[in-house]
Parts: sequence; C-alpha cells; structure tokens
Amino acid sequence: MKKIRFAILLGIVAAGFSACEDTIDLDVPNGKSYPVLDAWLTTENGPQTIRFTNSVVSYTNNTPATVISDATITVEDLTAGITYPFTFSNGVYRNDPGGDKSIGVLGHVYKLTLTYNGETFVATDSIKRVPQIDSISYEFKKEEDARSNKEGYYARLHAADIAGGDDYYWIRSYRNDRSHRNTDVYAINAAFNDGVADGWNFVDPIKEGITDEEKPYQLGEKVIVRIASLSKPSYYFIQQVIDQQESFGLFAKVLENIRPNLTNTTTGGKIKILGWFGTSAVTFGERTIH
Repeated sequence: MKKIRFAILLGIVAAGFSACEDTIDLDVPNGKSYPVLDAWLTTENGPQTIRFTNSVVSYTNNTPATVISDATITVEDLTAGITYPFTFSNGVYRNDPGGDKSIGVLGHVYKLTLTYNGETFVATDSIKRVPQIDSISYEFKKEEDARSNKEGYYARLHAADIAGGDDYYWIRSYRNDRSHRNTDVYAINAAFNDGVADGWNFVDPIKEGITDEEKPYQLGEKVIVRIASLSKPSYYFIQQVIDQQESFGLFAKVLENIRPNLTNTTTGGKIKILGWFGTSAVTFGERTIH
C-alpha cells in the first residue's frame, strides 16, 4: 500500500479567524492488474497495429504499462471471408497488407479473436460511412478578438454530415504532421445528439474544434484534420472514457473500469480483458497557414 498525503486548506474569511491546514494520511491499496486491448482498425492503406498491455496496479504509479507479447491475435473480415494474422514485433501486434492495400473496407464487418493464457476472446465492429472534408478555412485574431486572448490563426472545418440516419464521428486535428495531435471532437450527425442535425453542415463548435484556442496556429504551420466514422457502440465507449477522465469535483462520478466489447468464449474462462476493438473509415484534409 502507498500513502498519499494531501492538504485540505480551510479558508475562513472572517475577522478574528485565520486559515489553517490539516494533514490527512490515506492508505490507498493497490488495485488488480488486467490485460488491456487497444485495437482500432481503419481504412487507411498500409500496416495496422494493435497494443496489448497489462494495466498498472497502483494509483500513484506513473511507469508505462507492461507489454504482453505472448498472445495470438487475428482479425477476420467477415464480409469478405479474409483472415489477417497480427504478429508481435517491437511492442505491438502488426499486420501489413502492403503499402497500397487496406485491411479495412467501408461497410464490412470485422471480428477480432485473441487467445491468451489458454482462453479465447472475440469482439466485432463494423466500418461505417464517413463524409469528405470540403475545405479548411482560417482567420487571424488579435488578442482582444479571441475568446482565449491568444493571438494567432483560428482554423475552421467545412464538411457536412451524410443524410439518412444517425452517424457518429471522431474528428481529430494535428499540427504540422500526424505525430503532433492537436484536438479531438466527437459528433453525432452534424451536432452532438441522436436524432437531430441529420445531413446538416457541421455546427460551429465542431467546425471551430480543430483549433486549440490556448495555442492557435501560427504563420507557416499546417492544419491537418481527420474525420473517422464510429459505430454507435464505439462512440459511446469513447464517451465513457471521457466521462472517467473528466470526472472531478464534489459531484464527480465514481471511477470504474469501462465495459469492454471483448467476450470470453472459453467454457469456464476466468480471465477478463479490458479495452476495445473498434473500426473506422477515415478521410483527411489539410491546409497550410499562409
């Protein structure tokens, strides 16, 4: 067990009183370590990777999660009847169909099968439709004109939801190249709720969400935007993750493990695996600030 010491400051603003500080010792027990799958298949050409690690057991442990290297992982395209084995190398499980080929195909259904310590797990997801990016615009704002009081270039995404039923999207922006993630926005249709904004142009919070207002783009920088489609279960899995990450304060939700989509198909199986297997169709757009 590890002890966390923290101070509770009792600020009493009144005549004759002064602030005091009490120290409280809490015993925080180690948790249980679980295997965690991070598997997201897309329609991009070239190699796809899957991570399989152990969760850390201590609340205060900041060391990287340990990699599990002895699992067997395959992904089957149920629509086309093709199976792709993923082999372990350099910390990840990997399959490379070739630089001009893609494992992920729009509209196809995929099943991941994972065997670990004699037990087998399966998960399925389907690749949904995704809109094209029409364009990216930007405008320069001085400090006094920006909500964040940060001078720079503010980019906007121009794209429209595909009409005809609810669609779920994960919109990510990058700065200069795809190794520098900038912002993430999640949308249902052209807004944020089921059953509304079907077929609309994306609403302003989504358009403007490709700019980090605390660090707007500067002259010469490149704005890169990716729209990824999500199945409904994948969208709500991500929302659960966000709720856990952003839960704090007096009325915060109790932290809990997010429900995975992997099912243990082994009779009498004892192992539980956390994480998610998801699939996405993706489109990209980019523009350099001149």
